[in-house]
Formats: sequence, structure tokens, C-alpha cells
Amino acid sequence: MQTVGILGGAGFIGSYVTQKFLNEGYTVKVSTTDLAKPEKYQHLHQLSHAENLTISEVDVTNEADLGEFLRDCNIVVHSGTPFQLAAENPQEEVFEPTVRGTENFLKVVSQTPSIQKVVFVASVGALNTAYPMPNPNQPADHVYSEADEPYLDTTAIPYAQAKYYADQAVRQFVATHPDTGFDIVSVSPTGVMGKPLSARDDSTSVGLQYLFKNKIAPNPFVQMLFDRDVEFAIVSVSDVAEGIFRAATRPGLHGKNYLLTGESWPVSALTAMLNHETPAKAARLVYSNALATQDLGMAFQPAHVPLHEYAGV
Repeated sequence: MQTVGILGGAGFIGSYVTQKFLNEGYTVKVSTTDLAKPEKYQHLHQLSHAENLTISEVDVTNEADLGEFLRDCNIVVHSGTPFQLAAENPQEEVFEPTVRGTENFLKVVSQTPSIQKVVFVASVGALNTAYPMPNPNQPADHVYSEADEPYLDTTAIPYAQAKYYADQAVRQFVATHPDTGFDIVSVSPTGVMGKPLSARDDSTSVGLQYLFKNKIAPNPFVQMLFDRDVEFAIVSVSDVAEGIFRAATRPGLHGKNYLLTGESWPVSALTAMLNHETPAKAARLVYSNALATQDLGMAFQPAHVPLHEYAGV
């Protein structure tokens, strides 16, 4: 039985990843930032095959913590950056754990001989920090793909900028370490939607679904999304977990980065689907999933599937 370590394995995406690996017969180690807050991770104990699960407190900026967590892992999934629209202290809350955490992680992984595969859960924000808005340097009908040069908007939300810099650190590591002894693969989900596996409501993805469903705009940013009827590329959280598992278990993918995405819909259409209504507007494919379909054998669910799953909550 192989062992997989999942940094952030109790979050919205991470919980699905944890369940996927448990279902596939792996021993799973999950990190949490604070064991004194069981409400953050206690739902994992209710998952199928949870007898093969352990949960540890890990500070991703602490090399000793990381080293102890990664010891004896064969596969590692780095999903430790919660999606945030805003932060009171971006440097402390977002940039430090995301960018420095990634750099420390790469260093420690290089010193852990048991590791065979590393999967970074990046973000569409690493490719286009302006998401869900378009890259202003691209034509309006551009279909984004892994071949695009990543775009940095210095006015973008801190989360997107931090994901951009973390992704750049991974790309630089891959380029400068041709003989690592393990494979590194990155996946970049677009707007992740679906039903959470926990009772927590602090996930931004879950929060956005609530706001869109109920047409609530608590701040100018969300109001702008409604006013402009901004187009969102959507992917099911269960598809993201499946893509991560396939990236982790298929050989010959070293250095690859995969967009995980389905259709793109305007906010008004998301609101309609969340209320079990027929959208007035049609979907487009703004972000390409061709590479993930080809290499990982993915078949992405239509947007109404995760939205209806959430709306049934």
C-alpha cells in the first residue's frame, strides 16, 4: 500500500482528493495548520476507508515540519493554498505560505528519497492572474491553453498573484533540476464548483455559489461580476480530484501543467443553473481542456452537474 501526503487535504478541493486516494486503496496523510481546530478537519474521519488516514499539524514554512510530514510518502499533493478574494495582511496570509511554502516544499522534497511523484495544485490564476476577466493582451475570442505565456496583473487579488509566483518557482525548479529522481506535475483548475464534503462554509468557492444563487453582492468586486455578467470557466470539484489522482499516478508527465476546466458561462447563467432554471445564454469554451483530455483521459462534466449538486445542499 503506497502512501500519499496531501498538504491542505481538508479543504474544499483537498477533501475530495483525500477521498479519492482513500477509495483507491492508499494510505493517506493530511496536513492541517492547527490540530486545536477540529472543525477544520473532523469531517475527514467520516470518509470511506478513513482507517487508512492520519492527520498532522504542519507549518508549510517550517522545513522540519515539512520533512517529518513527507517522510515515507511516495506521492505528495500540494493543495495547501486556500482561495481568498481578499486578505487583511496579504503578505502574511497569502504570499508567505504560498510562495515561501512552495520554495521550502521543493527543497524538502528533494531531500526525501521515498518520493516518486509530486503534484502541485496551481490555479487558473497562475496562467491568467486577471481571471475571471480576460488577459488584456489577448484577443476577445482567444482560447487559453497551457501553451500561453502566463500573465501577471499586479493589481489582481493577492491569491492570484501568489499562485503566479509559486507556479513560476515550480517551473524554475523543473528547468534547473533535470535529474530530480521524482516527477513534478502541476494542475490548474478554473472556477471550482460543487458540494463541499464538510459542513464548513468558509470556502470561497462555496461562498461564491451561495452569492450567485441568491444574487447577493456583499462588496464592489462581486457587484461588478453581476453588473458585467462576467464569464466564468467552471470545473467540478470531483473532476479536479480525478485529474489530480490521474496526474499523480500516470508515468511520463514530468514538467507538465494541465488546465482542468469545463465550460464557461456568464454569471447570470450560473445563477439560473443554481436555481434549477434554464440559462438564457449559451456556454463557450474559453479555457482549453484538450491536453488534460489527451494525456489524463479526462471527460469533464457539464457545469450544471456540480452547480445542481451544490444547490441541493
